[in-house]
Amino acid sequence: MDSYKNRLEYAAKLGFGEGTTIYHSSLVIGNVKVGKNVWIGPFTVLDGSGDLSIGDNCSISAGVQIYTHDTIKKRLSGRKLLPEKKFTKIGNSCYIAPLVVIAKGVTIGNFVVIGVHSFVNKDIPDYSIVYGIPAKVHSNVKQEYREIFDR
Repeated sequence: MDSYKNRLEYAAKLGFGEGTTIYHSSLVIGNVKVGKNVWIGPFTVLDGSGDLSIGDNCSISAGVQIYTHDTIKKRLSGRKLLPEKKFTKIGNSCYIAPLVVIAKGVTIGNFVVIGVHSFVNKDIPDYSIVYGIPAKVHSNVKQEYREIFDR
């Protein structure tokens, strides 16, 4: 059974921040740093082969895939070239909806909402609400969730 306690212990074993939980069905490879109080849902892929950082207070929903590498040039060159690796960063207090894919080398700012089934291949500024394939900024968190920021 994948209880809260088990998910908390698994996150601690991976060296993730205090209060962070991760489902055992998630795949974590390479150098993945995760902050405090992060919820990582089931069936996620956290690829740290090119270094991945996730800030505090984030929700990484079910089926999210975050990459720090790709093998395009390796395959197209008949394995003569190595995979490309780039640091990928998720800021603090972000909500990443189910089935989002984040490409290598992307930086996502703080207080960002990414809509379901989006493909993120460009940097996202703080306080953005983005969605789509490819993901584009459609709104601002401070406007849409004014009651939270006006406190």
